[in-house]
Amino acid sequence: MSEKLQTLIIEDEELARNLLRSYLKDQPDIEIIGECENGFDGVKAINDLKPDMVFLDIQMPKITGFEMLELIDHKPHIIFTTAYDQFALKAFELNAVDYLLKPFSKDRMLAAIEKVKHHIQNHETNDEKLEELTNLRPGEGFIDRVVVKDRHKIHIITVDKIRYIESLDDYVMIYTTDGRHMKQKTMKYFETNLDPKNFIRIHRSYIVQVDNIAEIQQYEKEAYIVILKDSAKTKLKISKSGYKNIKEVLHF
Repeated sequence: MSEKLQTLIIEDEELARNLLRSYLKDQPDIEIIGECENGFDGVKAINDLKPDMVFLDIQMPKITGFEMLELIDHKPHIIFTTAYDQFALKAFELNAVDYLLKPFSKDRMLAAIEKVKHHIQNHETNDEKLEELTNLRPGEGFIDRVVVKDRHKIHIITVDKIRYIESLDDYVMIYTTDGRHMKQKTMKYFETNLDPKNFIRIHRSYIVQVDNIAEIQQYEKEAYIVILKDSAKTKLKISKSGYKNIKEVLHF
């Protein structure tokens, strides 16, 4: 950590950015090194500027604060600034360094900063906390999109474009109607968060969109493959449990 706590503000509301700046201006050990009003700019700023601490809004245009955290290479200490109520916040309360529930006071913000300083002084890394945070989504329901970063581009993939997902150790490869994208997520995450009416785990290595299945073929005794609706007629193995899943969803 540098002499001053290098700080980035990522917040889409100008009034909220102004409030944070006014609260921070007389703090001698804080240096604001940048401000962003959307998640796209926020990802680039975090990776380029490598701040010690980030004040991060959750609800922003383009991509949310949670989605943004999935795309960063540098792992700063995160303080959420959010309008979510206390009940929604309970889900990630133990994982974030801290959160500020809008409207918040200067004293409350300073208490959050003290937590960050404590983490840094004790050499506590944020990698695990951020990994858990990216798996949490305040609210109910299944995901309707996936955000991926390809070099310097950020892609927002709606789930209807996903043909299938393949496991690659700590990553997955997401095959879409437009190409393929690698993402550092688990198959378990997608199995849990994609609507099971539309996506089936057919094998420990594959999750397939139901509407993308053209045929199910038997190639050995009790061994099956799916053939997909693409020009290459992609063939994927089905496990025994996967075959059971398919039968339940397709009702045959």
